[in-house]
Amino acid sequence: MMHGFDVRVGPISYRIGSAWAAPIVALRRLYAGYPAPDEGIATVTARIGPPRPWRRWIRPQVAIEGDHSLPDTVPMAFDHALLAIEMAMNMQVALGECRHLLIHASAVERGGKALIMPGDSGSGKSTLAALLAERGWRLLADEFVMIDLATGRVIPFPRAISLKNSAIAEAEARIADPARFGPHLSATPKGELRHLRPNAEAIARMDEPAEPALILFPSYGFEPASDGVSRSELFMRLTEGSTNYIALGEPAFDHVLRIAGTIPAARFAYPDTDSGIAIVEQFCAEAGL
Repeated sequence: MMHGFDVRVGPISYRIGSAWAAPIVALRRLYAGYPAPDEGIATVTARIGPPRPWRRWIRPQVAIEGDHSLPDTVPMAFDHALLAIEMAMNMQVALGECRHLLIHASAVERGGKALIMPGDSGSGKSTLAALLAERGWRLLADEFVMIDLATGRVIPFPRAISLKNSAIAEAEARIADPARFGPHLSATPKGELRHLRPNAEAIARMDEPAEPALILFPSYGFEPASDGVSRSELFMRLTEGSTNYIALGEPAFDHVLRIAGTIPAARFAYPDTDSGIAIVEQFCAEAGL
């Protein structure tokens, strides 16, 4: 039997399936308050199941499946099934989305203007976005920022935020509602991990786009420093950080060129979360956000 859950996150309507009930129960809790797909129609399928029939019961393993998949993906331990579902959801967007330009980044909004924070895993972009969203900003996205190919606006995609390692304790200390946190996942391929449900405002306003206004590249764990980013470097980094830039072709080129030519950008390093938030707010004040 396939256990299922349908949910809409911004423009993506998911049909999610699992060979086991427990991961779906955990996912329902994590996405409590999210809407169902419009008219009950899900357009994207993500699944997890055993790589071999006996792996459903004997030393269970979890394989990531769905409309799109990557060959030779290594199965995960059953204890990490919630992470596997989240990865399956990500994979469908990364490999199948063709209506929006995808940028690997987090994003928040204030006053209709979007701050976009691209970065590699461990840069702190998810932690900064999660905590800024508790300080008067609205979370737009974690993992993928979607740029509308018609308008150039950021389309909200407020998935559950993936907190890793020391960021977990940071968020737990600052966010009072324990029901918003998913279970602790230990010894995952990404280290210690815990998901955080965005706050009610982010979910309620997931159909309200924002204008990109500032791009910051954070680097966590270094002494405070900042520097500008040239237009050519910004163009290169945005294209390298997009999973569908090549597939979209000329429309993607035009939008990245426009962003690189019109949106201010900088990089900054920070040693701790409070310093990072202060630096971000300073950049935003200078940019009029």
